[in-house]
Amino acid sequence: MRVLVIHNQLWAHYKSKLFFEINGCLKKEQPESSFQVVHIALHEASRSVMKDDENFQYDYPYKVLFNRSLDTVSFRQRLPALFQAFNDFKPTVLNVTGYFDYAQVLLMIYARMKGVKVVLSSESSTMDHNRSALKEKIKSWIVNRADAFFCFGKSSAAYLLSLGVKESQIAVKHAAVIDEDIIRMRYNEVKSRAYLDLTRNKKFVYVGRLAEEKNLELLIEAFKSVAKNKSVSTWDLLFVGDGPARQKLELLSGTFVSDNRIKFAGGFPWYKVPDWLASSDVLVLPSKSEPWGLVVNEAMVCGMPVIVSEKCGCAEDLVISQQNGFTFDPESQQELETAMLFFMQNPEKIASMGQESFKLIQPFSSKNVAKEMVACYKKLDKNSK
Repeated sequence: MRVLVIHNQLWAHYKSKLFFEINGCLKKEQPESSFQVVHIALHEASRSVMKDDENFQYDYPYKVLFNRSLDTVSFRQRLPALFQAFNDFKPTVLNVTGYFDYAQVLLMIYARMKGVKVVLSSESSTMDHNRSALKEKIKSWIVNRADAFFCFGKSSAAYLLSLGVKESQIAVKHAAVIDEDIIRMRYNEVKSRAYLDLTRNKKFVYVGRLAEEKNLELLIEAFKSVAKNKSVSTWDLLFVGDGPARQKLELLSGTFVSDNRIKFAGGFPWYKVPDWLASSDVLVLPSKSEPWGLVVNEAMVCGMPVIVSEKCGCAEDLVISQQNGFTFDPESQQELETAMLFFMQNPEKIASMGQESFKLIQPFSSKNVAKEMVACYKKLDKNSK
């Protein structure tokens, strides 16, 4: 069996973790097989500063076609390069990771003509923006060129089904993975430090870009409202991340910033996020639109309860109301306030609901997902003979 994966960018640490686990699983279960990941470029222009730290490298066979930004690689450049990589490797199974790239679409068609089985990895979900009927028809034709599918969760699986994919073709439904080993290890290290202030105020935390679509103005207004409740203990709100809306959000926070009740910590690389989670209690993700929301995975791996907008792709899979957190309508400040007040009024529930989060996130383990993917590759390869 020869498995070739086409992926956009090398600098994608969680995908690299998954490729590492797939490679390890293949070596163990089918040592005669060959595995390679072809990255089209190094990074997206908007993420050029997010190069993986040298301390967190993942060992798997790969090649990079263009040592520059993905945004600078034209269709006319990537198409022959992808075909050359395909012909050089001679896969029996091809896994493409984007049907929005017509170079990869043409590669899918070419692979089928060669008798190669095709797997399509899809992150799109029913939570994405509205689409035109024509685009949906084109997309339906494209996705149905594949033999099997990997998707992020229930919402992305439902979207594939709406495009005409058969349920039996969806081989993996938990492909939204993180590096749970490093995240949990760093969280536990910080949590256990002797100097951790156990008398601190409890804290809601948001992690991500400070941008309009993240709905952070609603979060601030909701926090300011519940913070006035004199019948509950004092809580704080922490923002970990940076972005174009920071100044506006700081102004909206008013005296809560000077009183250190709302804190803007700034941006940090992925592996330092657990340090901030360890000094917080409940994650809030209030986005108006979010294909998934991997920070929810990160918080749940750390055993934290979560409050998540119902417009986030992960909400249906990862949040069970009153079991490990709450979902809410991102247009309703009142619903968000109710969820926040629950934890402020019932702080004793935080630990037990956090443990439920830890249980619920287990199917999204990178090791488990890698095994499911390898099982799919093996089945397709067997059927092609």
